[in-house]
Amino acid sequence: MGAAARLCVVRFGWIQAEGLCSGSMKRPLLVCMLGSLCAVSTAFATTYVRVEKDGTKTYSDRPMPGGQAIVISPAQTYSAPTPSPSGQSGVPQEQQLLGQIDTFTYDSCELAPKTDETFTNPERVVVGVTVSPNLRVGDTVDLRIDGTSVGGPTTISHTMESAYRGSHTASVQVKDRFGKSLCSSSSTFHVFRPSLNSPARQVPPPPPKPQPKPKPKGG
Repeated sequence: MGAAARLCVVRFGWIQAEGLCSGSMKRPLLVCMLGSLCAVSTAFATTYVRVEKDGTKTYSDRPMPGGQAIVISPAQTYSAPTPSPSGQSGVPQEQQLLGQIDTFTYDSCELAPKTDETFTNPERVVVGVTVSPNLRVGDTVDLRIDGTSVGGPTTISHTMESAYRGSHTASVQVKDRFGKSLCSSSSTFHVFRPSLNSPARQVPPPPPKPQPKPKPKGG
């Protein structure tokens, strides 16, 4: 099989090749027809074909007597999918979330009362936390007194009513929406309540009774 015939097989298949590439077709006409077919094969062009008496086929891009119109579809092409804007279409969701965790941290988070601060017979003790800069939207506060969580996820102050005497521990931890700790602090303060038996709480003695004035002599 010659080069022209092999080209016919690749482009149009064996059935078309037998007629299109038969030896009886003149070489100039064959080259012309192949050029025409290659040009129209890349678009939805109409081609006309006519079967000759000897069984060969004649192709043309124009109507011709005894010819029939056929449509040659363009060759199939492949377009690669457009990558996502983030460029992370193949990255697991968990890894994408981890990549969104920033490096932000609070400059400080201070607790009040401060460590070793003492209260004597207080009616109440207010425990509060101050963060710098201010608490961001989405961050949570875990404020605990003696190991017990108090308030909600944004509570920065809690009042201890009738705080019992002894030492108390306050702690705070600020986290971002991924659970990463951004700031933490703790302090231990003391409540002092003297008992009735304590010298500080003894009842003072009653004032001395007034002594009667002595009567003047010779009266």
